[in-house]
Amino acid sequence: MPQSSEVERGPFRIVLFSGGSACRNINISLCKQPVELTRIVPAWDSGGSSKVIREAFGMLPVGDIRQALMTMAHGEGRAGDVVKIFNARLSSALGNAEARFEFDYYARGDHPLLQRMEPGLRGAILNYLNLFGRHIPGDFDFRNGSIGNFILAGAFIAHQSDINTAVFVFRKLCSIDGFVWPVSVGNGIELGATLRDGRELFGQHLVTRLSDADAAVGVADIRLSAGGSPVTANDAVIPAIAAADAIVFGPGSFYTSILPHLLVDGIGEAIAGNRRAPKIFVGNILECAETTGVDLAGLVEVFLATWKRKVGTVSPLTHVIDNRELFPFEKTVGKFRYLRSGGLDRLCKANGIVRISSDFEDAWNRGQHDGRTIAAALVEVAEAARG
Repeated sequence: MPQSSEVERGPFRIVLFSGGSACRNINISLCKQPVELTRIVPAWDSGGSSKVIREAFGMLPVGDIRQALMTMAHGEGRAGDVVKIFNARLSSALGNAEARFEFDYYARGDHPLLQRMEPGLRGAILNYLNLFGRHIPGDFDFRNGSIGNFILAGAFIAHQSDINTAVFVFRKLCSIDGFVWPVSVGNGIELGATLRDGRELFGQHLVTRLSDADAAVGVADIRLSAGGSPVTANDAVIPAIAAADAIVFGPGSFYTSILPHLLVDGIGEAIAGNRRAPKIFVGNILECAETTGVDLAGLVEVFLATWKRKVGTVSPLTHVIDNRELFPFEKTVGKFRYLRSGGLDRLCKANGIVRISSDFEDAWNRGQHDGRTIAAALVEVAEAARG
């Protein structure tokens, strides 16, 4: 019996450059489409539980990886005991001794969800947790620690410090079909930013959480460094980009989660080498501390200028998706304003970019994207490009 063309050609392969959480709704919705999704996430997180693990083990941060994997699991309907354990977090309001006691409760296998797992599965999880526990320094801060981060770190230790193998094992334990890869596997990658007044900041967490005064000054430029070594692309990422039917940037924190990917050696060249896949920029709905006072046209201009400086070719973007402006005046959600489009029409026309402007805001969560409408738009663009 002849098969349909969709079955013959398989799902749409979409590669999404993002941070750990900003594109959560889109990720979940893409999992319900005929899509094989690959998330590519930053490797320079310098705050929270990731920072503590990074400093203790000399490994790349795992927080964005875990968040993306948990989002993928949720989108695929993997809400079983394993995912619940991997998504657990230790107490933060109590002391470190209490948090350590809580960790030991998991590591001994006393948690009811662990006790009812199939023995081989439980044994693998406990092996990674106990490896992690045996290698931590005596002053390790467990408070607010993520069990999933600890398991990833334990898998990293168990598999000869190979983060790709650790991620592969994590996916298999959770029965996740989609892919998540750090953009680089290098240890010690640091994000730095220069503000418009010339001051410099070192550390992703400082750029993401700019004070109101520094946000008003604004970011002029960013850079990645790795102790004098080049920041190079993860080998697992390159074939995913080459095979993609669509390559998507965002949404997410522009200067810390989206733009820095272009600074990783090999990423731009791989994107440019896939000539058939549309390259789509998804604009944020709200400003954030990093983009205070900057409109979407200005951010796309920075993206294109960074691309040209790093890769040396013309604009890679084929489409920009933006939330339609409904008000002729400034409007806020909490402390942040809706991101204005600015001269986006003119910029898109000058660079041969198709602008897709519609009502992409979630009706129930102001300032967030409606994942279903964005996912549908991405699949429509991929389908048109495939022909």
